[in-house]
Amino acid sequence: MSTDKKADFSGVTSSVDTSAQKVEKADFSGVTSSVDTTAEKVGGGTYTVQKGDTLSKIAKNELGDANAWQKIFDLNKDVLKDPDRIFPDQVLKLPPKS
Repeated sequence: MSTDKKADFSGVTSSVDTSAQKVEKADFSGVTSSVDTTAEKVGGGTYTVQKGDTLSKIAKNELGDANAWQKIFDLNKDVLKDPDRIFPDQVLKLPPKS
């Protein structure tokens, strides 16, 4: 008769876990989003300066308010350094009519 004992695995437990890193789910709770329309920003169009024009005259004729000259100046600071120095054939951006 053989006296070899069989291995006893009754007390062995095992578990399988992935070797990949655990990645927590991204938390987007603090993220906000907004969409801004360009309609108002583009809206006004352009005006080509004529001989004898002033920003006030352009504002009155194009926007209906001579006091809106400042809006035209502010919108065109890339081409205008002085609101009193505009020249024929300059193309100015106009704000939308209020």
